[in-house]
Amino acid sequence: MGLTRSTVGDSVLRVKKYAALRGYAPEHDMMHYTPDTHYVKGVSTRYNAEGQVAGQWVKTDVNKEDSIALMQAVIDGLVKDMPVYKPTNKIIHGSSDLMAVYPLGDPHIGMLALADEAGEDWDIAKAREVFIGIFTRLVLTAPPCKQSVIVNLGDYFHADNIAGTTTRSGHPLDTDKNFLTMADVGVEILLHMIMAALEHHETVRVINAIGNHDDTGSMFLQVTLKHMFKNEPRVIIDVTANPYNFVRFGKCFFGVHHGHTTKADKLPLVMATDKPQDWGETQFRYWYTGHIHHDTLKEYNGCTVESFRTLAAKDSYASWGGYRSGQDSKAIVLHKDFGEVERHTVNIAQLGSKL
Repeated sequence: MGLTRSTVGDSVLRVKKYAALRGYAPEHDMMHYTPDTHYVKGVSTRYNAEGQVAGQWVKTDVNKEDSIALMQAVIDGLVKDMPVYKPTNKIIHGSSDLMAVYPLGDPHIGMLALADEAGEDWDIAKAREVFIGIFTRLVLTAPPCKQSVIVNLGDYFHADNIAGTTTRSGHPLDTDKNFLTMADVGVEILLHMIMAALEHHETVRVINAIGNHDDTGSMFLQVTLKHMFKNEPRVIIDVTANPYNFVRFGKCFFGVHHGHTTKADKLPLVMATDKPQDWGETQFRYWYTGHIHHDTLKEYNGCTVESFRTLAAKDSYASWGGYRSGQDSKAIVLHKDFGEVERHTVNIAQLGSKL
């Protein structure tokens, strides 16, 4: 065939390594094949006094690529049933000098918590009631602004796959219902927020930051919403695999990052390095982050870095860890020339009370 000995040898070696991952390495007494969707995670072999195999345990795991493909198939099937929204011609009277920003701190849709362990019962139905109810009130607190941005700060979904774990670390999570229900209700909640914002703002931009709980789910959420609003020019859906998102409004410039890969004190330099022109041409610079589930705000050279609370209850991990932050959501109002000029807070205690 005109091939060198080393080329043939390398090819054989690659095939042997692949076969071993699939459970076949006869020189090591591995003779059990795995299905295409799995790979061998470990093999434990017991030998008798004569050195013969007396027993063997083969540990397998789901192939991550196949797991992601399966989740993508679920989402693709869900998207096909979603309506494509028609353009709305509603006239919105608002100031073009103002922008309303709605940061959503770590919604964790799909999380399950029990009152006797975590202090409060929480499930998908409760998440739907709270997030829709609070946002409906919150959007009414903002002054008439032509532009608005819904900022999902990451960890919108509690789990990232049908196994109920995180893709990044494989941590098992307390989840309610199945993945399809979580995706269905999660999309419904965000749709309600978008439609509520459209009643009060001329344009609604939606940013879905990538979190450590929903590395892939956040990107599927972007694609789903882009499909649904492809005919609605008043809704802008950011679609990106970049963990850093940026928005410029006059002399204001803000970044969005979940907060899990870069510490707060490093974010100002990330902004200045990634967007030097925007940094140089603006005066009021902000970072909006989540991840830690409580309010913090610190001013660094050139910009402030802020984290936000979540409306979701504590899960067992947070409860056992002693985390006791409050639950609220905020609307921040930016002026194109003066930076942040006001903000409004709606906490969970106000849910159901008279506006």
